Amino acid sequence: MLRRLRPHTVRAKLVVMALATTFVALVTMSVSMLIYDLTTFQQNWVDDLTTQAEIVATVSAPAISFNDPGAARQNLALLRVRPQIQAGAIYGANGAMFAAYAQSALATPVFPSRPGPAGHAIEGGRMVVYHPIVENGEIVGTVFLSARYRLLDRLASYAIILGGVTLGSLLLAAIVASRLQQGITRPLEAVTEVARAVMHKRDFSLRVTEQASGEIGTLVGAFNKMLAEVERRASALQDANRTLEHEMTVRQGAERALLLADRRKDEFLATLAHELRNPLAPIRTGLDIMRLNRSDPAATERARAVMERQLKQMVRLVDDLLDVSRINTGKLTIRHEQVELQAVVANALEIVRPFIDAQGHAISVSLPERSVYVLGDATRLAQVLSNLLNNAAKYTDRGGRLALAAQVTDDGQLRIAVSDNGIGIAPQMLGRVFDMFVQADASLERTSAGLGVGLSLARRLVELHGGSLEGRSAGPGTGSEFIVTLPVLQGVHGAAPAVVAGLAQGRPFRILLADDNLDFVNAIGALLRTMGHTVHICHDGPQALAAAEAFAPDFAFLDIGLPYLNGYDLARALRALPGLSRTVLVAVTGWGQQKDRDLALEAGFAAHLVKPVSVEQILELLAARTTAAPLASDAAG
Repeated sequence: MLRRLRPHTVRAKLVVMALATTFVALVTMSVSMLIYDLTTFQQNWVDDLTTQAEIVATVSAPAISFNDPGAARQNLALLRVRPQIQAGAIYGANGAMFAAYAQSALATPVFPSRPGPAGHAIEGGRMVVYHPIVENGEIVGTVFLSARYRLLDRLASYAIILGGVTLGSLLLAAIVASRLQQGITRPLEAVTEVARAVMHKRDFSLRVTEQASGEIGTLVGAFNKMLAEVERRASALQDANRTLEHEMTVRQGAERALLLADRRKDEFLATLAHELRNPLAPIRTGLDIMRLNRSDPAATERARAVMERQLKQMVRLVDDLLDVSRINTGKLTIRHEQVELQAVVANALEIVRPFIDAQGHAISVSLPERSVYVLGDATRLAQVLSNLLNNAAKYTDRGGRLALAAQVTDDGQLRIAVSDNGIGIAPQMLGRVFDMFVQADASLERTSAGLGVGLSLARRLVELHGGSLEGRSAGPGTGSEFIVTLPVLQGVHGAAPAVVAGLAQGRPFRILLADDNLDFVNAIGALLRTMGHTVHICHDGPQALAAAEAFAPDFAFLDIGLPYLNGYDLARALRALPGLSRTVLVAVTGWGQQKDRDLALEAGFAAHLVKPVSVEQILELLAARTTAAPLASDAAG
C-alpha cells in the first residue's frame, strides 16, 4: 500500500496526516499510561513493603520485649515467601541490630548501622522501608526491609507492550485511512489529472467524471462549471480573434487596394498630362506656322490639317473620360433601337481608318452575307468597335495585321472578334486590362499612347447592351483577340420606317406629358398632335396631378425629376384616383439602372423609358394599347 503512495500527492499527505495524528495520540496516551502505571507500581511496592514491615514489627514486638533474637530471626525468615525482599533486619530501641535476614547467603546485603527514619526510600535500584515496632504505645525497635525495585524492567516490558500496540495501531490506522481517504483523494486526483491535461492540451472541453458528495462534490462541480465557462470564453475569444483576423485581412486588402488605386491615380494623372501635352505641342506649332507663314496657303493648310487631327485626338480622350464618368454615375443613356451590324462596322472603320493607315497596318473584315440586327445604340456600338480596333492598332508594331470577323452563333448570339498580331498580353494581365487606367504596356519606352480607359469603357458599353466582352492572348508577342457577344434581333428585315409610319396611323389617344424640360416636352407634344392625339402638357408634379383627373388621359408620360412632386409620388397619387384606373403610366427618366426600373414598377408605372426618348419608342407603346398587346415592363430594353 505504501509503495502505491506517490510522494507529494494528496493521498499520501492524507495518509501521513492520519498516521501522524494517530502516532501523536498513541504516544501521548502511552506516556500518560506509563507515568500512571509507574506511579501506581511504586505506590503498590511501598504499600506492600510497608505492610510486610508492619507484620514483622507486630509479630516481633514480643521477641524484643523478652530479648529473644531467635524468635525475631524466625519472624524475618518468613520473608522467604517473598523473593522480591532481598534482606530484612530488626533494630532495638537503642538502634543496635537485634536480628537480620538475607534472601541469599551468597550475596550478603549491606545493612545500615543504624535505622533510618520511618518511611520508604529508593536507593540504587532498591526500595528500603523503615517501620517502628511499638509495644504498649512505646517504640521498642525498628523493622528494616530491602527489596529489589524493578522499575527499569517494568519500564522496558511496558515499552515493548506499548511499542507493539503502537505499531499495530498505526498499521491498522494506515489501512483504515487508505480506505477512507479514497472518497476524498479519488475525486481530487481526477480534478488534478483533468487540470494537468487541460494545461498540456489546451482543451477546455475536458470534464471530471468522478462522482463525489459533500464539499468534495461541490468542488468537482465548481471545477467542471469553471471549465465550461473557460471553454465558452475561449471559444468566444477564438471567434473574436478569427473575426479580428478577417477584419485585418479585409482592412489590409482595402489598404492595398487604396494604395493601388492611389498609384494608378498618380499614373493616370501623369499619363493624362502626357497625352494632353502630345496634341497640344503640334497644335501650338501649327499656330506658329499659320502666324509666321500667312502668305503660304499650302503651309497653312498642312498646319490646319495637323491641328484638326490633334484636336480630334484630344476630343476623343476627353469623350472617353466623360463616358466613363457617366457610366460610373449612372448618367450614360443608351438608345435601344434596331441597329444593323454592317452599318455599325462601317461607322467604326470610318472612325479608326486614318489611324490604321498611318500605322501602316493591313486590316481584313469578315461579315455575314445577310443583314444582322441588334437592339442598341448605333453610336455607342460603333464606339466599342472603334476602341477595340484603335487599341489593336496601337499595340501592334508598324505594318501589322488586324482582323474584324463577325458571325451569328447557333444560340442566336452575335459574335464579333477583333484580333491582331501585336505585343500580346501576359497571362497575369488578362483579367486586369479591363480595369480603369491599366495598360498592358506601361513602360516609358512604349510607342503607343492612351489613358487605359478604352477597354474598360468598351466592356461597360457592351454590358449596357446586354452583352459581354472578353480578351484572349497566348502571351507576350503572340497578339491578342477581343470578342464582343451581343443578342441578335430575330425576324427583323429592316422595315423600321414602315413600321413607324403604320404606328402613326393608330386610333387617337388622350396623352398627358409632364416634364420640366420645355423644349423636349413641347416638341414631343407638337409631334403627337400632328398625329391626331389629344395632348396636355404640364411642367411640374402638382400641376400634372391637378389636371389629370379632369383630363382623364389614356397615357401619362411622367418625368421622374419633376419639381415639387417627383414622378414616383405623382404616379402613386394618380393610381389612387378612381377615374384613372385604366391610364397607362410611363416613366421617362435619365436613370436607367435596374434599381431605377424596380422603383418605377413599385410606384405603379407600366413602362420605363430612358432619355433621350425617340418618338418611335412612344409610338410603340401606343401601338401596344391599340392592338391590346401586353406592355413591356421596360420599353427601353
